Amino acid sequence: MMKRSLLCALMLAFSALPAGTASLVKTYSYFSIGGRTLDDIGTQLTKLGPQVKSTGMRHPGATQMAFTTRVSYAEKSNSCRIADANVIVKVKVILPEWRRSRKADAGVRLFWDTLSADIKRHEDRHVEIAKNHARELEDALKATYPRKNCQEAKTKAAEIAAAILAKHDRAQVQFDRVETINFESRILRLLRYRMERIENGRLPG
Repeated sequence: MMKRSLLCALMLAFSALPAGTASLVKTYSYFSIGGRTLDDIGTQLTKLGPQVKSTGMRHPGATQMAFTTRVSYAEKSNSCRIADANVIVKVKVILPEWRRSRKADAGVRLFWDTLSADIKRHEDRHVEIAKNHARELEDALKATYPRKNCQEAKTKAAEIAAAILAKHDRAQVQFDRVETINFESRILRLLRYRMERIENGRLPG
């Protein structure tokens, strides 16, 4: 249910760039759902949620990602090294927005508040995984030793990028796998916690 699209595109641009660190560009978009019961909401999420290409299915939320890696080189008479590397991750987080029915009871509203918060947390964690691997990629590129020429240096840079992005994809899939297994127990735990906070006056009912 919680599998997400791993739309990771790698572009190696070999131009001089100022020094920098891995950066993140994040945007949010929303799709509207209706309904007054839990079944209504489930049906709407299945029908209107973003479609993930890797599964061909629709999901309650999704995170689309693109990695852009720019590398500059310093060449000498008999060697070439990576002078600088900069990795940018652009992500688009797609989340549901419920048009609350006036006829929806308090229990449905409580469940939705809990579920929607968990969906956002889940997608934001996907973003963090991507950002962590972007930093790892940038550090790995900067740590490479000089090669005989710039063509070899570029080939090595491409190998490093491919390996770390493959590692990133595996981490995202593993995260989804664990989250799916624990989904029911997690939501029940969150519901109990939210109900306790409402009873204690820490959240509006």
